[in-house]
Amino acid sequence: MFQWLSRPVTYRETLEGNRFEPARADYYTGRPGNSLLQLLQARTDFLSVWRKSDFAEKVSSVRILGRQIVIVNAPSEVRYVVAKRHDNYERKSPQMRRALEHLLGDGLFISDKETWKDRRPLVSDIVHKNRVPAFGPIMSGTAGELVQRWRSLGDGASVNALTEMAGLTAEIISRSVFGNDLGEEKAAVVTDGFARYQSLIDSVNLGYFLGADNGLPVRRTPSLRRSVKRIHGIIDKVIEDHLAGHGENNSMVDLLIRRQQRSPELKLDVVALRNEAATIFMAGHETTAATLTWAWYLLSSARWAEEALHAEIDSVCGTRAPTVADVPGLNWCRAIVEETLRLYPPVPILARQALKADRIGSVDVQPAALIMIVPWLLHRTETLFPDAHHFRPERFLGPERPTPYSYIPFAAGPRVCPGLQFGLSESILCLATLAQHFRVRVREGHKVAPQCRLTLRPIGGLPVTLHPRRAATA
Repeated sequence: MFQWLSRPVTYRETLEGNRFEPARADYYTGRPGNSLLQLLQARTDFLSVWRKSDFAEKVSSVRILGRQIVIVNAPSEVRYVVAKRHDNYERKSPQMRRALEHLLGDGLFISDKETWKDRRPLVSDIVHKNRVPAFGPIMSGTAGELVQRWRSLGDGASVNALTEMAGLTAEIISRSVFGNDLGEEKAAVVTDGFARYQSLIDSVNLGYFLGADNGLPVRRTPSLRRSVKRIHGIIDKVIEDHLAGHGENNSMVDLLIRRQQRSPELKLDVVALRNEAATIFMAGHETTAATLTWAWYLLSSARWAEEALHAEIDSVCGTRAPTVADVPGLNWCRAIVEETLRLYPPVPILARQALKADRIGSVDVQPAALIMIVPWLLHRTETLFPDAHHFRPERFLGPERPTPYSYIPFAAGPRVCPGLQFGLSESILCLATLAQHFRVRVREGHKVAPQCRLTLRPIGGLPVTLHPRRAATA
């Protein structure tokens, strides 16, 4: 599985007819290194440790410093782990839990056992697909504000698409979660704080591989403390305002508070409310921002897909702004988003910890082993997705769907992302609103390279230029 690279990872992209092959790691078969070197490589970028042979339907096992790691890359066995034996694999990996515990506490994303069982239905109800229409005006209105700001910059203006999308999704989730505007300054504090937090967190918990089944706590450096303090300060203030009766009705936080008032046994004190609000905020903001950023990258080079997108928007919406009611009719737009999620899943590694000994496929699993389902591999496996490294949105058009458990950008099973429909609708609506008015081009000469830490982002962001569509109206 792991292979120490004999020379640096490079990236390539090709355009072949109507199939764009986006940036991905080239594969080398340099001489193997020892497990410690492999682990150090993963700390820098987890995408760079995979070989071409890993993109295959199989279950494999390897030991690193005495710890068993099981890679599950076959849909039937993915189903076994996340659905059939969820009870044995419900716990997130020590790496993920330790990496996020300072920021999210016992929030739903990293909680398990009774805490997870109590709060999962609560959060699922708050972000349920039936509530998406209520948040639609927030999505379209906020995206419309960005359209106006982009117009004011002029044709050919240079911006960082990742920063722009992070600001957009932070404001949308702020208005949805907190019921009021964060404002550009506070939104920037939260988005910058999380970006800084990611840069300070190790992708690998060495203590786990050295024998500590729960991993070792992440060292709280002054920089890490400052990042967490800035984020918590803003979220705490909003929750305190709600508890004092100054909050907005029908926001997600308001729904959480009202549910706690009806069900005191949930024990959602200020800290617990903060943890769940922070979880919803971070998950909703970061994943959608990354998805939209990668979509702009793909469309920048796949002009045929961009033309089809513009034609659909013009046909469905005309000159009026897209609304959440239009989302079911924006089929090509949805296909672009889903294909983007296939190629660039925001969370490209879904890691679990085995509770007890088990057997996955032909591999005997030891207690406390690390079970890794890697959408980055699964989604690019040729037997599951022909031309797997090519950008082909049409694979998501029509009645056929991918093989069950082969396409899992939002995870799967009981721990599937509860905000799946919220995030999908937000991505489609924001993409349609901005694409109605602009063509976005990656800055000439810029080489795009993906990097995985907590989430999958382009290294250094995505510098782009903005070009108003001549036929679009203001």
